[in-house]
Amino acid sequence: MGDETLGIILAGGRGERAKPLTLASSDYIRSKALIPFVGRSVVEWLVESCRDQGIRRFYVIAQGAENHSQIKLVLGHGERFGVEIHYSRARLDRYNVGSGAATLHNLEQWDLTGRALVLPVDSVFEFDLGRLKEAHVAADAVVTVASVGRTPEEIAGKYGVMQTSPDGLVSGFVEKPTLDRVHRIFPETSLTPLASSGRTLPTNAGMYLVDCGRLRLAVRNAEMIRLAQQRLDWGGDLLPWLVGRGLPVAAAPIDRLGDLGSIADYLATLGDVLGGRYRWMTRAMGEPTSTDPPYWIHESSLRTKDSVTGTTLAQKISEGSVVIGPAVRIGRNAEIGPGVKLRFSDIGDGVDVDEGARLSRTAIGDSAVVGPYARITDSYVGPMARVHSERDNPVRLVHSAIGEAADLRPGTRLSGVSVYPRLRVPAVTGLPTGTHLTSSDDILHWI
Repeated sequence: MGDETLGIILAGGRGERAKPLTLASSDYIRSKALIPFVGRSVVEWLVESCRDQGIRRFYVIAQGAENHSQIKLVLGHGERFGVEIHYSRARLDRYNVGSGAATLHNLEQWDLTGRALVLPVDSVFEFDLGRLKEAHVAADAVVTVASVGRTPEEIAGKYGVMQTSPDGLVSGFVEKPTLDRVHRIFPETSLTPLASSGRTLPTNAGMYLVDCGRLRLAVRNAEMIRLAQQRLDWGGDLLPWLVGRGLPVAAAPIDRLGDLGSIADYLATLGDVLGGRYRWMTRAMGEPTSTDPPYWIHESSLRTKDSVTGTTLAQKISEGSVVIGPAVRIGRNAEIGPGVKLRFSDIGDGVDVDEGARLSRTAIGDSAVVGPYARITDSYVGPMARVHSERDNPVRLVHSAIGEAADLRPGTRLSGVSVYPRLRVPAVTGLPTGTHLTSSDDILHWI
């Protein structure tokens, strides 16, 4: 259809790294696409950002009955977003063995021949589709990889890095190199600190602009057909295969990528979004309630009275008994008690934050309750969770994740601990960093 670009959303992966955020119960994983983020699911942000850049047709590659049904309940066929959405066929799920294989099989199933933007659902992006298309056409590429510049220190052991030529074509891939190996392969990064300051290398953002027809022709050979029946990922398998056979793969920079695949990455990206580093998302959030400091509060929450003083949130902010910001979002019908301080935090719909609580760099899911004088920093508290803090026996959470409908008793102290959904946790302290409380047996072990 002329210059149309389609959207292909890779939504079939299991959110293992993001547990307990992706868990509704200890044995029920919700789709990564439905991770709540700044008032919407991730896949909603994805569809809306692409729609606003002209993409009107989307193809969702899901995996398994729950994944299919969960995503379709949120997106439907696109009516709410003013777009058209199609879904992969459940009976063909067995072919979706890796992101690359899933893409190739479904390109054939849908008989797509034009240009498509392939996107994952465990990230948010700030990108310019027009710039990607210009780079794609200029390089006459089969695939153009959206890239993000990262320093050698950021790359070491965590990200794959691309080797590129002056014309923007990719000549090789280095998967999660050590810092020493980065310096050996890219000697310009091992110069004196002053000379190498600010140098970045292109890493794969997981977003690909694809010439569907040419890609389908390129992979129609016995070797690739065999690989695609096993496990074939985009970054580790398909792209190196294309480059190794001399097919033009380009790299083009995008402005920003926010990973949501782990709790730490989720909270870091949340801080960046609320801090205004994603321009499109900032605009989509609407006019802030305050610009100095910047924060967003739904009008229903501003009108809600707390159960201690009977005053509205708007009154408490005006008189200074509640301190909001910078970089805070409060959803609908939240009740915020006197003496509360919130910084760099996202508060969902229907949340209760009781008297004297302090929250910083934290996400609180819908309808959760944070008791009086709780201290929560760099943490995630899931929907319907209850943090039973008390003035003389407060709960303290640092770098921790509390699953949906979990229950923490007064006096609980957790640092670097994950609590799975619906668990009732007594007043425990001293758990080692990295502990995962997944069942009542785990809790009994530490009591």
